[in-house]
Amino acid sequence: MLEHYLIFHCSPTLAGLKTANLFSLSSCPGCALEPLLNEWENRLSSKGVALCPLRRNDHASPLVYVYRPSKLARDLKRPGVSEFLLSLGYPSTHPEQALKHLASRIEAIQSFPHEIGLFLGYPLADVDGFIENSGKNYRCLGYWKVYENETQTERLFTLFTKCRRIYLKQYGQGKTVEQLTVAA
Repeated sequence: MLEHYLIFHCSPTLAGLKTANLFSLSSCPGCALEPLLNEWENRLSSKGVALCPLRRNDHASPLVYVYRPSKLARDLKRPGVSEFLLSLGYPSTHPEQALKHLASRIEAIQSFPHEIGLFLGYPLADVDGFIENSGKNYRCLGYWKVYENETQTERLFTLFTKCRRIYLKQYGQGKTVEQLTVAA
């Protein structure tokens, strides 16, 4: 069950092209999420991929964050990101602590805080642009709303879409998630 979610929603992360992806495990409200995620964490950790539940309550579908810890650590050190997150009350930009705080914010507000884009590898300029423009006035729309560098980002979106298509095809031909996951 989780294999298809990983391939469909996370292929750019599995391929090493993107820091992280996120999906709602809609067919699993109230399911035993921890053993499932632990199993996949064990299967993918040697390739540099981790899984983290960002929402686990019994009333909503679990929210699963699939990421490359080394890329997340790099992203959280980009210019301006630390200051931005600290201004929102994050106690630290150490990846584990920052993810724990993000999960608590998701639980508290029952939606996605805008800074989640930084944890998915979006540029700070696009996260800032989204907040400043209330999600309007973007230059292009793809995997996120883009406010700067739209030509470069559109190429990236094309790459992500091509990656998903290739991964779905390979998965359909019998390749496993582990075989399709690129080692870091």
